[in-house]
Amino acid sequence: MIEIKSLTKDYKNVRALDNVTLTFEENKIYGLLGRNGVGKSTLLNIITDKVFPSQGEVLVDGEKVSNNDEVLGKMFLMNEKNYYPESMKVYEIFNWTNEFYPDFDLVSAFELADKFKLNTKSKVKALSTGYASIFKAIVALCSNTKYILLDEPVLGLDANHRDLLYKVILDRYANNPKTIIISTHLIEEVSSVIEEIVIIHNGKVLLQDSCENVLSSGYTITGKIQDVDEYIDGKDVISTETFGGLKNAYVKGKPQNVPSSLEVSKLDLQKLFIQLTNDKEGI
Repeated sequence: MIEIKSLTKDYKNVRALDNVTLTFEENKIYGLLGRNGVGKSTLLNIITDKVFPSQGEVLVDGEKVSNNDEVLGKMFLMNEKNYYPESMKVYEIFNWTNEFYPDFDLVSAFELADKFKLNTKSKVKALSTGYASIFKAIVALCSNTKYILLDEPVLGLDANHRDLLYKVILDRYANNPKTIIISTHLIEEVSSVIEEIVIIHNGKVLLQDSCENVLSSGYTITGKIQDVDEYIDGKDVISTETFGGLKNAYVKGKPQNVPSSLEVSKLDLQKLFIQLTNDKEGI
C-alpha cells in the first residue's frame, strides 16, 4: 500500500498540503477528487518523489519513497507535464519505455494506439492536447507497474475518447488488478469507474471512503415543487434545483415515509462534492 503520513508542503507563503494522512490500498481504483489548485497534483508529485515535502513522509510497501529507485520503479505517474523528448516519435518512446520498465506491455501499447487512432509515427510535439493525453495514458497503463497514478488523464479528450479511456482502464484493471489513482475534477464521469473516494480541499483530506458508502449516505427526491418542499422540511438538505414545475432535492440520511407523489433515486456524487467543498467545516 501507499501510506502518506502527516504530509505538509509549503511554497513560500502558500500551504499546498496541510498535515495530510491517508492510505491507498492495493488493487483498488481511487478517485482523488478536488477543485483546481487544492493540492491533488502536489500530492501525486510527492508520492512519486518529484517534489519534496516540507514535513511528513511517504511509504510504499513499508519503504520510504525518498531517493529509493526500487520503490519508485513500482509506480508510474502520468501528469500534464511532458517529460518525453518532443523530437521523439510515439513508437520510439514506446520502445524506450519497454527498456526501462521490464513489465511494459509493448504489444498492448500499439493495440491501444490503434484503438484510439493515435498515429505512432507522430512526434510528441506534434500531438494535440487530447492526443498527448491519450499517448501518456497508454504509456502509464501499459507500464504494468503496481501503482498507476493518472493526473487529469482526460485533459483535452472529446466525449467518445473519454468514454473509451474509462473502459480501457476498467478492462485492464479487471485482467490485471493493481492500485490506480485517478486525479480529476470531472466528478460525474469518473463516478462509475472508481471504488474509493478521496476528496482534497484546501490542502486537507476532507473525505476518504468507499464510493458505495458515500453514495448511500443520502438520496435524491424528485417531484412537484410544493410536494418536495413539504417533504424536505426539517431534513438535512444538501442542495436543491428546480426545472419547470419540478424540483430535485439532495438529502443526507435514509429516505423515510416518502409519499407516492415523490420519486426516490440515488445521491448524485457531483452534488455531494459541491456541497462538501463549499462547506468550510467539512463533514
